[in-house]
Amino acid sequence: MSTFGKSIRIYLKDGTVTGIKFGEVVNQTIQSISCPRLRVGELVDLPEANRPGVYFLFGEDEETGEAKAYIGEAENVRVRLQDHVYKKDFWNEVIFFVSKDENLTKSHVKYLESRLIQIAFQTRRYKTENDKKPQLSSLPLADRDAMEEFLTYIKLLIGVMGHKLLEEVTTFPGARKEDAMGPVNTLPGSTASNNPNAQLFLTVGGVRASALQTDEGIVVLKGSEATRNPTASISPGYKEMRERLVQNGILAGSEEKLVFQDDTLFNSPSAASCVILGYPTNGTTLWKNKAGKTFKEIESERMQTA
Repeated sequence: MSTFGKSIRIYLKDGTVTGIKFGEVVNQTIQSISCPRLRVGELVDLPEANRPGVYFLFGEDEETGEAKAYIGEAENVRVRLQDHVYKKDFWNEVIFFVSKDENLTKSHVKYLESRLIQIAFQTRRYKTENDKKPQLSSLPLADRDAMEEFLTYIKLLIGVMGHKLLEEVTTFPGARKEDAMGPVNTLPGSTASNNPNAQLFLTVGGVRASALQTDEGIVVLKGSEATRNPTASISPGYKEMRERLVQNGILAGSEEKLVFQDDTLFNSPSAASCVILGYPTNGTTLWKNKAGKTFKEIESERMQTA
């Protein structure tokens, strides 16, 4: 299926990026509004805020400092947010979604809430404060399909607003990853199957790992190995990153090696290799494709071709 470009319109209510922002997909009925916690009281003047919708509270986890989110729904978003100001401390930004033609019902927003929580649990990009997934509300087939389409625009707009918690870390449509040590199987026509250079492998001192290049960086795949203990030479930042992965259960294993329990995004090949091996490395020369070309060589060829 072809992928078409999308036009997004952003309106800054105060002319500043830190204030209240409106977002919409051109020619669609969805409306998104981002508001700092400090200014939730101003939503009383916005008719959009007094409609049924779904919302995301964004902040940091009090213990780990990780990005954290809470997902909810309400028949009147503004009233629910005022309640959260008193009862939830962690958040400093809310983004909510309503329909410009006011056709969302309570059943619609409950369905959206359940699906959004389900997606957030799957992507695991943010720590999600919701402790369980609510059951999907019963909707007629036509309404369910309409809400699934609405979800695609929520994912698009919330990403444009700066939060990618609904995006899979591997951005190859139709990818089917069976094991990090084996081939990455993909459906015909997917990005990965058309780009063998997207698949990378690292083998150093008995440690084996595999990864995919994506638009956001490099994704180390589930099943990849890492050393058990980092050396004293590892930078404090990468040491902290390793410790956080262990604490969150992403890195776990025996006394000899740790194993990635889920696909994990790193912003550079060196960040991935340093965390995996536990000491300073140059990931651009350690990560290689099946043909043995290094990440650095692949990038050089890509630039020469361009």
